[in-house]
Parts: sequence; structure tokens; C-alpha cells
Amino acid sequence: MTEIWRFYQRHAHRFDRERGKSLIERPYLDAVTSRIEPDASILDLGCGTGEPIARHFIEHGYAVTGVDAAPAMIALCRRRFPEATWIEADMRSLALDRRFDAIVAWDSFFHLDQDEQRAMFPVFERHIAPRGALLFTSGPHAGTAIGCMYGEDLFHASLAPDEYRALLAATGFRVLQFVPEDPKCGGHTIWLAQAED
Repeated sequence: MTEIWRFYQRHAHRFDRERGKSLIERPYLDAVTSRIEPDASILDLGCGTGEPIARHFIEHGYAVTGVDAAPAMIALCRRRFPEATWIEADMRSLALDRRFDAIVAWDSFFHLDQDEQRAMFPVFERHIAPRGALLFTSGPHAGTAIGCMYGEDLFHASLAPDEYRALLAATGFRVLQFVPEDPKCGGHTIWLAQAED
């Protein structure tokens, strides 16, 4: 598949200007933080420019580690939030040798193709602490879609909900919430899961 990070590298500053900051995601972010300690560690995969999601966690006292493959995105994060940890890396090959109390992959994981998404579940498993929370967005059903953003094609893919459930179970996660196309959250399809002890 196309290396999506190159799209975001080209458009980092425009994306930063235009990315919604109203935090429509907040109910789901709060669902994550309600399950972890006040000073817990959060891994933000595909963190973009750090706003608004990483900012929300940082401002509430969480130790954020953000990962993005686009250098321009990480540079904005480092300048904006020097107290957090920012790593320029591809989530598909991530190996940080540590575990986090929560992992968030909001509007990032769904840019991977279907096989790459399947391969991400062991990555989640290697990086999650016992009883840690996992939050990610997907499509509502299996398939691929090509959107258009800034005049360019933008790839998205999804597995079927039953396959996500099976992959989560196989890697030690229990599904807490599955909300397809939430009208209160911009039509996002959202998964919240929790790791076993």
C-alpha cells in the first residue's frame, strides 16, 4: 500500500491548521482514562500534530508517548509539548520494549491495509500493560475506501467487526465498547478494549 505518512508529511501544516480541535472524541478518551491511574502512561499511535488528543491527555497529567512516521508531525509535537516523548517511527514495526497503561490509535490504524491491521494486534499486545485500555477507530464493515483530502486520494481499510473481535480475543483483549458510525462523534466507528491481567 501507499506509505500514508508521506501524505501527512506533505500536508502537516495544513492538517494542523484544519484538524478539528473541539474534541468530539472526548467521551471515548474519558472512557480510557476512567480505567487507568491519574499519572498513567499512554501510547498515542499515529499521534499527528498532538492536537487535540495528546494535548488532552498531557493537560490531564498523563505521561504521553506519541508515535508518528511523518517527521513534520513529530517536529510540531516536540515544539508544542516538549515535556512528552515523541518518536518518529512506523507503528507497524514498533518495538519500544515497554508497556503502557493505554494505547490510542485514533484515525491512524484505519490507514493500514487489512493484512497490516491484522499484524498490529500482536504489536498492541506487546505494548499494553495488564488491564490496560486500547482505543482505536476502524470502518464499520470489511472493505477498503479511497477518500479525498487536500486534492489527493487517501486510503482507508477495515476488517469485519467479527474479525476484530477474534483478533482482540486472540491477543488477550476483552471488548468493552463497539460503536459503529457514532453520529455524536463524526460518524467514527470506535473500539474500546481492555487487556487481561
